[in-house]
Amino acid sequence: MNPDSIRSALLLVLSVAGSAAAFTAVQRFFAPRKEERSPISDISDMEGKEVSVFAKLEGSKSFWDKLDLFFARQMGQEKKLEQTYMLLGRPPGTDPLKMLHMKLIVGAALPVAFYALSQSPFSVIFAPLGFMLPDAGVYSGRIRRRQEDIIHSFPTFVDLAALMIESGLDYMTAFDRIVKIAPVKTGLELEIERTINEVQMGYSRRDALRHLSDRTGLQEVRSFVGLIVQSDELGTSLVELLRNYSADMRFRRLNKAEKLAAQASTKMLIPLFIFIFPTVFILMLAPMIMDLVTGGAMPF
Repeated sequence: MNPDSIRSALLLVLSVAGSAAAFTAVQRFFAPRKEERSPISDISDMEGKEVSVFAKLEGSKSFWDKLDLFFARQMGQEKKLEQTYMLLGRPPGTDPLKMLHMKLIVGAALPVAFYALSQSPFSVIFAPLGFMLPDAGVYSGRIRRRQEDIIHSFPTFVDLAALMIESGLDYMTAFDRIVKIAPVKTGLELEIERTINEVQMGYSRRDALRHLSDRTGLQEVRSFVGLIVQSDELGTSLVELLRNYSADMRFRRLNKAEKLAAQASTKMLIPLFIFIFPTVFILMLAPMIMDLVTGGAMPF
């Protein structure tokens, strides 16, 4: 057989297989999932423990569940997707399994689309790019916006906590009071409320606070949790620690604003050189260039 015919046949088979994989992933993504719950998983949920979505697939007899688990583990996405889902704030309507399906859909559809446009066998190199595209284009932006929303109101929360603790309240009671009096619950209030619920369900305060820092992924929250744990262990004054920490956060925010303001003038040079200066030069030099080209002189 002609090598070109063999290559065309192989590319056709790959295209059909990619299309079938994309169709199956889309069907699995939008299909409602029936979960078989065991008494052990019910007890785990009652205790407030987070059960991994991929751990629930272990022991399943479904071929598609085994395939999902295979892709998640072979590509090293099991823990990464769980962490991304946690940093997203566990939004309703999605879970790490659906996020995996989305990555597989894009990873299969992108090389097929490029092959349909270019008819090049090298289109297969776009499969890893498509697999990573949801992380870089969707999830990272949503995580960043959520963290900005949390850190925006964090210094005010620390000040209120220090004020209420100074009035004689325990810090968990102070956190609960702040959440209840908040007119609008931002991402920070929702995370603090979840921490309070974990303590009420039986978690130690230290573990609940550690979960808070893990869910936000912010260094400021980790330092805040470290201050509280240090105060519990050493018996130091938590009020002074929180006030100093709040003042330090505001100072760093002001420092960052001044740094960005100082960089603004330098960044403005880029559009200035690209868009404004060429236009000015064209307007100034165009008449002179036209006279030189036509060989005439402007009358005085």
